[in-house]
Amino acid sequence: MLLTKPMSTPMSAKDSLTATDGALLDNPTEFRTLVGALQYLTITRPDIAFAVNSVSQFMSQPRLPHLVAVKRILRYVKGTLGHGLSFAPQHQPVHLFAYSDADWAGCPDSRRSTSGYLVYLGSNLISWCSKKQPTIARSSAESEYRSLAHACAETTWLGYLLYELGARIQFPILLHCDNLSATYMASNPVFHARTKHIELDYHYVREKVALGSHRVCFIPSVDQPADLLTKPLHKSRHFLLSSKLVRPEPPSLRGGVRETKSSPEIKSSNSSPLICS
Repeated sequence: MLLTKPMSTPMSAKDSLTATDGALLDNPTEFRTLVGALQYLTITRPDIAFAVNSVSQFMSQPRLPHLVAVKRILRYVKGTLGHGLSFAPQHQPVHLFAYSDADWAGCPDSRRSTSGYLVYLGSNLISWCSKKQPTIARSSAESEYRSLAHACAETTWLGYLLYELGARIQFPILLHCDNLSATYMASNPVFHARTKHIELDYHYVREKVALGSHRVCFIPSVDQPADLLTKPLHKSRHFLLSSKLVRPEPPSLRGGVRETKSSPEIKSSNSSPLICS
């Protein structure tokens, strides 16, 4: 794959992967090895999280179109080798907020929805998720509300973690959602009679809003960065949203590290050059 042509997106926006199309692979081990390696890459590359999540669903019986999709991800990674997360220092107290989105009935096989959320600490992206929902949602509002509940639980846990680490955050924690019905359900108990089919544990969001620790805000779909974690996008849309998550810059975690020659007084155990900042 080193000599292949790079791709502008990790997944085609026109075609959808299914469990029955195409011939079974003669050697599924290669497919599973590639997907396993890409799963590690998603730790620092949220822009490929949805694509890797999609191909990971066919590990048991991979087919030829699934391998083609994996190779497309590799071609995308080849063209964006310098992309990565960027971290900047923040002044306390700092805002903790999240973007939540869902793709209703996006799976052609099970008709389950895909949830996605992004959690920011100030301007730094610290947590993200792209995952198929465990049950079928009967409406787009239900799928969005479930995704909102996952984002609410994640920010609650991160809030406690930051408190134990001595960091001060501002309350309420903001949850941005692009579905008006979901935002209404989070704060308006009048809608309870219409939402009895939604599992009770997802009303966890409403409790947090009532306590004042969280606040659900509406955001237009065009400004929703979590859209990148729920569905394949076209080139222009993907480039716009991915530029908000990863940047084509040297990794900020390395900082100003440079290699220097080891002096006679100070040498490393394996006689290799010391890494100094």
